[in-house]
Amino acid sequence: MSFVVAIVGRPNVGKSTLFNRLIGERKAIVDDISGVTRDRIYGFSDWNGKHFTVVDTGGYVKGSKDIFEEEIRRQVQIAIDEAAVIVFLTDVTTGITDLDEEIARMLRKNPKKVILAVNKVDNSQRQLMANEFYSLGFQENVFLSGITGSGTGELLDLIADYLPDDVKTDLNEDIPKIAIVGQPNVGKSSMTNVLLGEDRNIVTDKPGTTRDSIHTEYNKFGHHFYLIDTAGIRKKSKVHEDLEFYSVIRAVKAIEDADVCILMLDASVGLESQDLTILGLIQKRKKGIVVVVNKWDLISKETNTARDFEKRLKEKMAPFNDVPVLFTSVMEKQRIFKTVELALEVFNNRRTKIPTSKLNDIMLDVIEKNPAPNHRGKQIKIKYVVQLPLYYPAFVFYCNYPDHVKDSYRNFLENQLRKNFPLSGVSISVFFREK
Repeated sequence: MSFVVAIVGRPNVGKSTLFNRLIGERKAIVDDISGVTRDRIYGFSDWNGKHFTVVDTGGYVKGSKDIFEEEIRRQVQIAIDEAAVIVFLTDVTTGITDLDEEIARMLRKNPKKVILAVNKVDNSQRQLMANEFYSLGFQENVFLSGITGSGTGELLDLIADYLPDDVKTDLNEDIPKIAIVGQPNVGKSSMTNVLLGEDRNIVTDKPGTTRDSIHTEYNKFGHHFYLIDTAGIRKKSKVHEDLEFYSVIRAVKAIEDADVCILMLDASVGLESQDLTILGLIQKRKKGIVVVVNKWDLISKETNTARDFEKRLKEKMAPFNDVPVLFTSVMEKQRIFKTVELALEVFNNRRTKIPTSKLNDIMLDVIEKNPAPNHRGKQIKIKYVVQLPLYYPAFVFYCNYPDHVKDSYRNFLENQLRKNFPLSGVSISVFFREK
């Protein structure tokens, strides 16, 4: 299960720097100019056994006529609505501003867990200055420095304490879990209703009703799986909704719960940057992928229309383009069950266990014919390969200089694994270890 931690605050308090610190990599753009973070950035982190998604929102500016800042306010509101824990970041060097007080009032009305983090506290004088932030009235206060990292461990401890333990479900873990994800209005709800054979409305306005994805067991026509339904979780009238952002937050939750994700596209639009974001999330979490191009009945076709469309798709998806692509029309009920068959096939690929003897017979032969490039005149010798006992396909190649195998050769070995074994639609990992 995925838990979302949102970093909110006015512009230029260091949200992107803290975000980079929490996820352990430099991903967000860091600059002194207000409003650099126009979009949200998503990253994954874990601490004390808790796994969570960190969302870096844009700066919150009330009353600005700047269209970007108006969007940022809406995005922050959605982050507040969707997050399990909110980190409210402030800046000790400016003290408490009117904007800080306004955001604080907004957050105090929300029942979510809020941690007040005072940034840029990197000396004893600023430690004293930071005490004024207790007046904002939050129970948990952390003084930290996003640049040096001091105080971030204490912040992560609080986040981990606030996040609930993974919810135990009654789901049969041996039954595949399939999620339909994608941008709004591509046909996710229609696909769900066609598969289940009924129109369903899972919107409730009762306080405390879960907004997590709904699992429906499907057992018809020889197929048995859980369908993770993320469509229509709440009414649009209840939120000032930024659909692009909201679709990704929904997708994050569904991806975490799924074994295989069906990424739906609109044939008239194609693969957009938002789809690539969702695709990247699926790949990073090592879930199975099937790409479904819906509304294919609306496209005027020639002899090679589907082939050319698929070629363009895979060029955009490169380097990970070993993914099944299917063209469907939910309204015409074309190839709906083929979608399910492909998803179940990818599920089986993801659980593929290759006998060590067979793995070595094939891969060592490939390596002998195409050896790794030398390192400083010394030959890199790969002696043995094994598959790791993980929930997705991962392989270790034992060699004499594991740190000096080039990425290009790693990609070559991955392509050879895909060529020789049933791994289509599955994200795999290749590691090198000393023999």
